[in-house]
Amino acid sequence: MPLTDAKIRNTKAGDKPLKLTDGGGLYLEIRPTGTKLWRLRYRIDGKENVFAIGGYPEIGLADARDAREKAKPLIRQGIHPSHNRQAERLANSAANANTFEAVAREWIKKKAPSWTPYYLRQVERFMAADVFPFVGKLPIRNVSAAHLLEILNRIEGRGAATVALLVRQWSSAVFRYAVATLRADADPAAALKGAIQRPRVQHHKPLTRDQIAEFSKALEQYGGYRATVIALRLMLLTFVRTVELRKAEWIEFDLDRAEWRIPGERMKMREPHIVPLSSQAVALLRELATHTGGRRQLFPNLRNPNECMTATTLNRALERMGFNGKDSIGFSAHGFRATASTMLNEMGYRADVIERQLAHAERNKVRASYNQAEYLDERRQMMQAWADDIDMNISKGRR
Repeated sequence: MPLTDAKIRNTKAGDKPLKLTDGGGLYLEIRPTGTKLWRLRYRIDGKENVFAIGGYPEIGLADARDAREKAKPLIRQGIHPSHNRQAERLANSAANANTFEAVAREWIKKKAPSWTPYYLRQVERFMAADVFPFVGKLPIRNVSAAHLLEILNRIEGRGAATVALLVRQWSSAVFRYAVATLRADADPAAALKGAIQRPRVQHHKPLTRDQIAEFSKALEQYGGYRATVIALRLMLLTFVRTVELRKAEWIEFDLDRAEWRIPGERMKMREPHIVPLSSQAVALLRELATHTGGRRQLFPNLRNPNECMTATTLNRALERMGFNGKDSIGFSAHGFRATASTMLNEMGYRADVIERQLAHAERNKVRASYNQAEYLDERRQMMQAWADDIDMNISKGRR
């Protein structure tokens, strides 16, 4: 006769173990100590076995019967329920060890040598702030597209759509890595491609010829540090990326040859880059050497001399000069590149020469391996002509 909860509760322990049978091999063993244990008797290969389901009342009658029903198909396949439970526990333990955060940090560690320090910090910072607090402790197999979509919507909701796009991209890479290392079956982030609207690209505004004259006049009257003035002037003359100038070191310069060689590890495209220096740029650098020539960097940080000028220094100077910020023309330090590109094209220089000097990506990888010196003679002539043209604009502006 099947058991009832009332019968189980009311049956008292005796001097010897008691067995209350429920059917289908399921029974409750009541020991003299009062402990009540669920057991399932079954046969595999003609041999009798007993499966210890668990104790009562932690496991109630309904749960014990459910365990019996789940064990039946395993027994028919010749699988011992206890072995299956052990395998499940090991799988759960492995899943708990392979959390999303654990796998993500392992992926980051593997990729870090091929990334710039800035990109590494960016990945670590946004994943730690926006992803790990919500799904980091979940087994990676349990993280779903719904989890990720909620994260992406939260990021987009604070006005950081670009960050949301990067987080989806990084999460997708983490899942692909997990699949390749047999810790996930699919990439749920792939289904979310297109879920976030890519923000419209705001191109850096170039200066006009008249604005170059206005800028130079404002720079002459700027009351800040001389090194900042020289940095802004060099940005206009060399039109390198802001970070390339900020982190420049004196060892990279040969002023007698009028040449600046930027090592590949500091370039966006990870390829060495040669910047021919105009006579005007060389003169500025010789002046700068009287201020910082004894230091490793051209533009050391005033508060921490072992570090370089901060990323905001140049834009703050432009803001004080009226070229950046509210009620201005919206010009940033990166806009010097757009200015040079626009005007050099107008001056008739070949696009290939301009693009090489801007150190834009070379799609042909074979060509990229030796193109740091490509068009170098033309680039030297172009850089000097560019500096002379700037001086001519400045002279016209003073009349």
